[in-house]
Amino acid sequence: MYYLSLANEVLEGYSLTEREALSILQCPDEDILPLLHSSYFIRKHYFGNKVKLNMIINTKSGACPENCGYCAQSRDSTHPIQKYKMLDKDSIVQGAKRAHQLKAGTYCIVASGRGPTSRELNHISSAVQEIKENYDLKICACLGILKPEQAQQLKGAGVDRYNHNINTSKNHHPNITTSHSYQDRVETIKKIKVAQISPCSGVIVGMKETKQDVIQMAFSLKELDVDSIPVNFLHAMEGTKLEGTDELNPLYCLKVLCLFRFINSTKEIRVSGGREVNLRSVQPLSLYPANSIFIGDYLTTAGQTDTKDYQMIEDLGFEIDYEEIEVSRM
Repeated sequence: MYYLSLANEVLEGYSLTEREALSILQCPDEDILPLLHSSYFIRKHYFGNKVKLNMIINTKSGACPENCGYCAQSRDSTHPIQKYKMLDKDSIVQGAKRAHQLKAGTYCIVASGRGPTSRELNHISSAVQEIKENYDLKICACLGILKPEQAQQLKGAGVDRYNHNINTSKNHHPNITTSHSYQDRVETIKKIKVAQISPCSGVIVGMKETKQDVIQMAFSLKELDVDSIPVNFLHAMEGTKLEGTDELNPLYCLKVLCLFRFINSTKEIRVSGGREVNLRSVQPLSLYPANSIFIGDYLTTAGQTDTKDYQMIEDLGFEIDYEEIEVSRM
């Protein structure tokens, strides 16, 4: 009854205290079903039983000058991955066709690196314009740190959403990367909003952070007022700084998703990278707090097959959200 009462207060505009947020992460395992029910109570109010589908294309892989400890594409990683420069325009457009066939509402164009060069930005902009002419898709770009004029260019090309994750808390950030600051990421999100592009920013949980760090992530994203929040669970890769890190279990991952729903009640919460290896057999339960998933593969790791995702959604009695994603800042 405690969590359901708290959910009712959230629907009336109440903002959780840090102590209440901690109580969610510390929820006894035997109370996970009441917690999920209460999170679903909030989710259903805003999103019903619909699930948004997103698909990623990795348009440029590896050779990144950043030293992010979780990433197989970073300059310090020795993990073997496929490395290639920016894909040609036709490949990016064909990826959009595939996303459309897979019933995805949002197509995410991702490139490794600190930020795009002028040539890369022009290339992506041209591809986005062609995609918009042929497919009814929302386009999300994830190209790193942006300058104000670059954000404006993407807006003009037709980019609906831009992803730039905060990844972790401000306090924990120096333990994860030192090649850019937490504030660098925040400033990019602010530039996106000024350009009237829908901001998408999320986190990676399981990087040796504390529960207080997780709570601060959720509150920071609430303060930034982002529209979409991908919640990733670390899939530690050999050859990265976080190699061998294995701090998560399925029930804790569910509690994290519930926390983000309670704190960011009206936002798209997307269960993202690492869900297959960390949530394992309880994956379907993640859609009680979350209302969005990635289909297909991620950047350097494989995802669940799309047919299994469709089956999971159908078995839950949920349905794919085919409606236009509202971009509130257009």
